[in-house]
Amino acid sequence: MLYRAFVRVVDLLPEPARRVQVAVAVAVLISQAGIAVTGAVVRVTASGLGCPTWPQCFPGSFTPEAHAEVAGVHQAVEFGNRILSFLVVVTAALIVIAVTRARRRREVRFYAWLMPASTVVQAVVGGITVLTGLLWWTVAIHLLLSMAMVWLSVMLLEKVREPDTGVVAGSDAVAQVPAPLRWLTVLSAVVMAGVLVAGTMVTGAGPHAGDTSPQNPVPRLRVQIVTLVHLHADLLIAYLALLVALGFALVAVGAPVRVRRRLYVVVATVVVQALIGVTQYALNVPEALVVLHVAGAGASVAATAALWISLRPRAVPEPTPRVTADRAVTPSV
Repeated sequence: MLYRAFVRVVDLLPEPARRVQVAVAVAVLISQAGIAVTGAVVRVTASGLGCPTWPQCFPGSFTPEAHAEVAGVHQAVEFGNRILSFLVVVTAALIVIAVTRARRRREVRFYAWLMPASTVVQAVVGGITVLTGLLWWTVAIHLLLSMAMVWLSVMLLEKVREPDTGVVAGSDAVAQVPAPLRWLTVLSAVVMAGVLVAGTMVTGAGPHAGDTSPQNPVPRLRVQIVTLVHLHADLLIAYLALLVALGFALVAVGAPVRVRRRLYVVVATVVVQALIGVTQYALNVPEALVVLHVAGAGASVAATAALWISLRPRAVPEPTPRVTADRAVTPSV
């Protein structure tokens, strides 16, 4: 009943064109990836407890206020990140409204509704992270959820771009490559997830805890960071090896150019990400490279999601040429 009431209200709005829906979906993707990057800024500037309570910034106040134990710059950085989260909420709401008003197919509306739903989950986890004093595993879950939301945002964007009509009868998707190669792509995505998890563990044992207060030190992951770095690097090498193998296989089976180009983007993104990781390790983890590394993680996830969905796009038949009756021609004498 609530959904029907929502639809009736949305129907009062003008119907958005397809390009408007795509633009909103792009904004969703940018906001979901951007909030992960600003979260990294919060962490490397030790501003994680710039607002020590949640949802308020300080007890009795939703905005920063002068406090002897919390520097103003830390308050500004953390509060700015919270303000940016409203952009995530706004874009999530707009995409739901846009695809509902446009009467898009159920699959598109499903992915659209995942945006506000996952945003609520992320907000709850963010609150737990603050209230538990930035426990390393809560920070890790917070980042991994952001990466999952980036993946879903790419899926949403691709679904919005696809047409709702003209689908081949009896099938909503058509395989672009043989099934074993699709499973190889799934395996690469699983290994990529392992790379991300190992990366959050490196962060949990690393020097950037998110807060440097001596009164309440942030609990850290008590594992040798060198061991975790090696685990992270080994998984990354395995991920790259799978991507290279997938690339040779796609060429061998004559995969569409669009699929191969997306794979090349994934490989290039992961290689750059690896170079950033090696550099930041050699330079003792400078703050700027940490932020860049998180941005690279989001780009790698987005590129992998785009490759994955390109393997089974929505099946739209080729337009059939118009058949016209042949005119009788009287031979000239």
